[in-house]
Amino acid sequence: MKIPSPWRLIVLGFVLVMAGWILPFLMVIHWIPSTLFLNFFAYIASVLGLFLGIWGAALYAQSRRKR
Repeated sequence: MKIPSPWRLIVLGFVLVMAGWILPFLMVIHWIPSTLFLNFFAYIASVLGLFLGIWGAALYAQSRRKR
């Protein structure tokens, strides 16, 4: 299995964390309706983004250590 690029994981994690922050913000100011699916999606995006960002940072640190 090919290991993904650390920067791709970090960027994808950042995008997901931002989606997990922006969606609840838009729900609070009533620009989009608050649904159960959207609430779970925002939570999962935030947690998954945090996980991918940490994984990408660990892969980056590991690749720099080998040099």
